[in-house]
Amino acid sequence: MNKEEELMEEISEDAINDVSEETEPTMPSDDYDCEECSKDSDHDDELRKLKNIIIDMDGKVKYAQAELINYRKRKDEEVRDMLKYANEDLILEIIPTLDNLERALKLAKGDDEKLNQFLEGFKMIYSNLAETLRNFGVEEINALGEKFDHNLHLALLTDKDDTKEDEIILEVLLKGYTLKGRMIRPASVKINKLD
Repeated sequence: MNKEEELMEEISEDAINDVSEETEPTMPSDDYDCEECSKDSDHDDELRKLKNIIIDMDGKVKYAQAELINYRKRKDEEVRDMLKYANEDLILEIIPTLDNLERALKLAKGDDEKLNQFLEGFKMIYSNLAETLRNFGVEEINALGEKFDHNLHLALLTDKDDTKEDEIILEVLLKGYTLKGRMIRPASVKINKLD
């Protein structure tokens, strides 16, 4: 027999019964500070802190996602506008040529047949160029007889005509143009001032 078995035999069954009767479990009193209870309380506090952190982080993530969506919308709109008005600089360079052709065509009132034939070619060039600009969204600002609008017109001169209302455009000195609804050059005008 080994040592463990010998020890087991020495302990009698009566001794085991005596010990079990003496050690009945007792409930801790209310004023007793249970380590497990304080650990549970610490875990609850920790859990509340973690939940608050998760809520805070969730709000930050949603805010960042909304910012990203807004950024993409702004960028898409900028790209659309950039593509929509990409020809603006080129058109602004072409418009003075159109102005010069108009001035040349105003000379066609004479009786000189050779000059009129020559200017007939200018008329075709002018018409073709004006049509091309219209195809790209360029529109002339109608100003003559309209009320002055500082968003579309540039008043260079004033005159007094009692037969017309105040701030009515009397003469267009230089045509204005819009590109797809956006003013790219204001109309230079002479307006009526009654004061």
